[in-house]
Parts: sequence; C-alpha cells; structure tokens
Amino acid sequence: MAALTLRENNWNSLGCDVSDSLLLDTSAKLVNSGLRDVGYTYVVLDDCWSAGRRDSDQWLLADPKKFPRGMKAIADDIHARGLLFGMYSSAGEMTCARFAGSLDFETQDAQAFSSWGVDYLKYDNCYHMGRFGTPQISYNRYNVMWKALNATGRPILYSLSNWGEDYVHTWGMSLANSWRISGDIYDSFTRPDALCSCDDAKDPHCIAPGTHCSVLNIINRVSAFADRAQPGGWNDLDMLEVGNGGMTDDEYKAHFSMWASLKSPLLMGHDLSTMSAKTLTILNNPAIIAISQDALGRAANLVRRDTNVKKDKYGMGETHLWTGQLAGGDQVVILFNAADEDIQMSASLEEIFYYEGPEGSAPQVQQTWNVYDLWAGRMDVGTAQKILDADGDLQSREQLWQEANWYNSSAISYREGLKAGDPRLLGKKIFSIEAGGTLSVLVKRHSAEVFRLRNPGEKTARYSMAKDEL
Repeated sequence: MAALTLRENNWNSLGCDVSDSLLLDTSAKLVNSGLRDVGYTYVVLDDCWSAGRRDSDQWLLADPKKFPRGMKAIADDIHARGLLFGMYSSAGEMTCARFAGSLDFETQDAQAFSSWGVDYLKYDNCYHMGRFGTPQISYNRYNVMWKALNATGRPILYSLSNWGEDYVHTWGMSLANSWRISGDIYDSFTRPDALCSCDDAKDPHCIAPGTHCSVLNIINRVSAFADRAQPGGWNDLDMLEVGNGGMTDDEYKAHFSMWASLKSPLLMGHDLSTMSAKTLTILNNPAIIAISQDALGRAANLVRRDTNVKKDKYGMGETHLWTGQLAGGDQVVILFNAADEDIQMSASLEEIFYYEGPEGSAPQVQQTWNVYDLWAGRMDVGTAQKILDADGDLQSREQLWQEANWYNSSAISYREGLKAGDPRLLGKKIFSIEAGGTLSVLVKRHSAEVFRLRNPGEKTARYSMAKDEL
C-alpha cells in the first residue's frame, strides 16, 4: 500500500528548463534545508527531458545535452541522498510539451523507467489520439501502463494526470496511487479564469481540463468527492504554488493546510534555489504535515459553505467549514475564509461531528475537546534563514536543527510520533470546548485557521464505512 507522498516537481516554476545539474541541486537543497527530514522524499523530473526514440528499437532516449550521464546515473545520485526519483510521460502520442509520449509504447517505456531506477511516474493526458470520452475508454488507456509498470517488478508509484476527465475519481483507485481531479493550478487564491471554466466547480459533471484553476476553484471541485481518497489512492489537487509569489503568506498557509487536510499529495512546485525563509516555514510545519500523513488516511469533508460574504475584486467570496476524522480519535477542523474581510467564524461540535451523526446525535457532541492550533508552532523566520544560509555546512545545519528541536520524520515516522503524543505534531493547546459547545475564532481575510481536536477522556468508537487495512 503506497503512503501519501511529499515531493518536489520542477514544472510550475521552471517548465522546460531542466538538466542533470538542476536535479542534483534540487536533491541537495531538499537535504540541506531539512525538507527531506520532514517528509519530502521524491524529486520529480517533469516534461522536456526526452530526445525522442532510437530509430533501431524505438527505445526512449534522454536528451544528451541536458542529461549527458543518462538517467540511471541521476537516479543513483538521488538515491544516495536518501531520496526517491520520479519521471514524467504522457498517455498520448506526445507529451504536453510535444516530446515523445508513451501511448502504445507502454511495455518498453515501463522497462526503461524501471532500468533507470525510477520510483514514481507522473502520467499525463496530452495528445491521447481521441481515446477518451467514457470512463471505460480512459480506464483502459491508463490501465496498460499500470500493468506494464507492475510487470517490471519494481515498485513505482503511479500518478495519473488526466485533469479529472471521465469521472477519474470513480475508477482511479483501481489502478493508480493518485489521480488529478481538475485542470492545472495557477498561483492565485480566488481569481476565476476562462481556461478553468466550470460555473459550479464542485459539480463532478463539469469538466475543465484547462489551466489557471485557482486554489478556491480546486477546493470547491473536490468537495463533491473528497471522500474518495483512501490509503493507497488519493485525489491529487495538483502542485503546491507556495513560494511562487502570486499569493500572500496567509493565502499560502491556507493553500498548504487545505491540500494536507484533503490528503492531496504535497508536491512543491517552486524553485528551491531561490526559496525564501518564509516559504520554508510554511512547507516544513510538522503539525500540518502530520495531518497529511495521518494513518487513518481520511480526507476532511465540507460541512458548511457560505457565499453571503464580502466579495473581492474578482467578485469571489465565501467561507467554509471543513472537518475530518484522524487516527486515535482526533479530529481536524479548518475554518477557511475566502471572503474579502476578516470574519469571526464559529463551528459547533454538532457541525464538527456531523458525519458521525446528524443533528447533534454523534456521541462526540457530548464530550469535552481540547483544541490545538496547528500553526502556533511555526518555525521562526530568523531560524529558517540561518538554515538556508548554512546550506552545505553540515555541522552548522545540524546544530541549528537541534536548537530548533524540529521534528525529523526520517528518524521517527509521523505515525509513531503521533502515537507517542509528540507535541511538535499536535500544535499548541489554546483552549477547550465543553460538551455541546462551539469553537469560535477570528479568521483573517483569505486565510484559514486549522485545529486538531483531542478528547482528554475515554475515546469513543468512530463511525466507519471501510475495511480496516492499517
């Protein structure tokens, strides 16, 4: 069973500007910044790496100018740093950047990826030669590569990027570890765009396989089927835009928090070579990552959506209450404010545990809950800057991490840390909610407040509709 993965992908920030040195520099930065040790273990090479196919046997070739040592040497170097290596292709005659695709070459391309030491395949949807239009047609097209990857005998995480077409949320879990549910994200919190044109983003019948989908659009779209995420198979909300510059710090925190709570794979999409200290302190928050890596593997669900709020300059504005089960009887609660003003938001225990039983019938409503703020322990920007400045200085870097007392998931998994009650994963306790009570906090414009609720007393059996595979 594949775990929910944390990764770095070059596409959103660098596009086709890829090379051997870029991958090695990226892998070094993951280690030196400490991001590897909070869980970001995959380095993923996106499009534009190929030089086409060899005439004699149609074997895929890496571009010799960009990758003179070949892919196997790169994979070996990345593996030597305790990281995993991902690559890209498309279930079409060409990739989206018009390089050689893998449609009808699945068996030999899977063998190539395996021989190069690839651990992850992002499989796109461009130039599919019309082989889409029903769930069965798309399933069959992606199933060929799934079988080919499995036949190699090498464990390769399989990530579909078919933009939500043909109801992939209903069949993706039958063959893949993650599946995209929308058009491509862009670096905007609320701005609508004609290329992401669904009038009702949460309508699963609405297909928008374009680009320029905002954070708000994607969150609303997945709300209709957030519960389809499960251990080993996840709704992929696309890459993180954190650090690319188009959103505020509060917007990036909300973006990261929602992706983690919805159990989307966390793929950093910024340029690590120019990463700011503030960006690092968002991406390395272990209390938020622990929500992503929670052993129960259940995504948060939308309980309430209010559009009767002040609109921003794009005519957008709404607030959400999201809530979800966590392992050990805990609960995550997200008060998400996409309105154009600060709002005092509240959530009653009846709402928070609505999926355990409607109209206050859930037993958890009659219990006391301790509330932990998951952003209260955010790393100090000054400490983060010192870590970035230390870069290749191993001794200084390790000393800084020890002084910060930061969580190291390479040493202790999130599952074990949560089981032991590690306070770095739980956040800061701010107050308690008595039985039948309400959580109420001020949520700033375009931001989210994220909490872990813990019952200090006897644990109550949780409502479940799935086989316990853990």
